[in-house]
Amino acid sequence: MILPKIRDPRFITVRRGGTLEDDDHRLLAIWAADCAEHVLHHFERARPTDDRPRRAIELGRAWARGEIPWAEARTAAGHANAAARDLSGPARHAAYAAGQAAAVGHVAAHELGAAAYAIRAARAAAPDGEGEAAGRLECQWQRAQLPHEIRELVLDDQRLRNALCWFAFDC
Repeated sequence: MILPKIRDPRFITVRRGGTLEDDDHRLLAIWAADCAEHVLHHFERARPTDDRPRRAIELGRAWARGEIPWAEARTAAGHANAAARDLSGPARHAAYAAGQAAAVGHVAAHELGAAAYAIRAARAAAPDGEGEAAGRLECQWQRAQLPHEIRELVLDDQRLRNALCWFAFDC
């Protein structure tokens, strides 16, 4: 479970009663897609002919550009999650990261799920004894990609939801 029981109004759009502006919502989706794409090779190595996670990332970005409705990206998220189900390790986590990234248009708080699953993929792909270090490096890479407009929002969200996200953000 990566979503809090009580939704943070900072991740609810203004038109739905929260404080999240549309531009920031789009930036969250793009950042989540970047996080997922950074580890996608772990899935593609295991399933080179299955394009569902890559397609989900692409559709998450398409939503952020205003090219498709969020429902289309959310459907792709479900397909990416289905691609993960019979896998384990880094390939599974990478597919889940893609699914989370595609779902950001629907629920902005999925941004952290994409990042956390990407960190889990990096940890799982590392040689024995190096998983924690690989996870820290992935977390640091993700933070370096954060646009300044959403940086403090995401960093605070990481602090608040770190326990829900397997302590992935201890970096």
